[in-house]
Amino acid sequence: MDIDEADRAVASIKKMARGTFTKGVLTEIGSFGASFQLAGLKKPVLVSSADGVGTKLKVAFLTGRHDTVGEDLVNHCVNDIAVQGALPLFFLDYFAVGKLDARVAAAVVSGIARGCKHNGCALIGGETAEMPGLYAESEYDLAGFIVGAAERSELLDGKSVRAGDVLLALPSTGLHTNGYSLARKLLFEVAGYTPATLLPEVGSTVADALLAVHRSYLKPIRALMKAKLLRGAAHITGGGITDNTPRMLPKGLGVSIETSSWQIPPLFEVLRKIGNIPDDDFRRTFNLGVGMILAVPLRGLRRAEAILGRLGESPFLIGRVTTQKRGRGRVEYV
Repeated sequence: MDIDEADRAVASIKKMARGTFTKGVLTEIGSFGASFQLAGLKKPVLVSSADGVGTKLKVAFLTGRHDTVGEDLVNHCVNDIAVQGALPLFFLDYFAVGKLDARVAAAVVSGIARGCKHNGCALIGGETAEMPGLYAESEYDLAGFIVGAAERSELLDGKSVRAGDVLLALPSTGLHTNGYSLARKLLFEVAGYTPATLLPEVGSTVADALLAVHRSYLKPIRALMKAKLLRGAAHITGGGITDNTPRMLPKGLGVSIETSSWQIPPLFEVLRKIGNIPDDDFRRTFNLGVGMILAVPLRGLRRAEAILGRLGESPFLIGRVTTQKRGRGRVEYV
């Protein structure tokens, strides 16, 4: 290990991490463990999650652009606990490399810090590991761990979702952090594109389209919770609408998704055309332009739309909660 390079990396990481600290942080970066004081909740429930960026990292390696994947990571983790009603408290990262480059490490952590600041979450600690022989010199892996909290009475556990509730969808900003193994194969191997190839249908290069940041849905979720309108939420990640929407439903309920209610963004249609992907696989591999699905009561639909509109969101009615029919899946496309 190059100790001097490690020192340079740690110095830049410390500075960026301090910029995310909230009043609950009790320890400095560099402690053996991080301490956080939880306050303001009567019956707090801690909600945690861990995730990675997946093979989207391969696009970062290919382009030399490392300052967005950290933000992807934070926003993905924030969304995963926000759908359960939790407000993010703190975040830890794991950055593993074959050969440490302080500039690359700083670029990655800058994205993590930016994501934490935007979500009001403290980057409280982490681990940077140099492991030659395990990773190629120019590559790294990245994982994140988040802890949030919610009042026990405000947890979104699916129990309040009812048949007849309506489903509002919030658009994604692209592939987010899922489907990249297939997308890379189709674009780079099958179609023979390079990162600089312009996709006329999309209006951007391949690199820009694939590195679009996985957005956070924390603000719209919190706004609907404050208005007592949110009954359930599903973060549309790997598995797409088909596999993720049922995760917010109690037993015995399903959903009807209206495929004509939104236009699938051009990037996904490009991928479908190149790979001639069947509908079932298409819907389970990609988010198809839907990043979040929110269940609200029918009587509160207009109010929910107005609240989301004031936040600059563009929600659309994508379907309804139904009674699950025997012998059918929990998601029906109509």
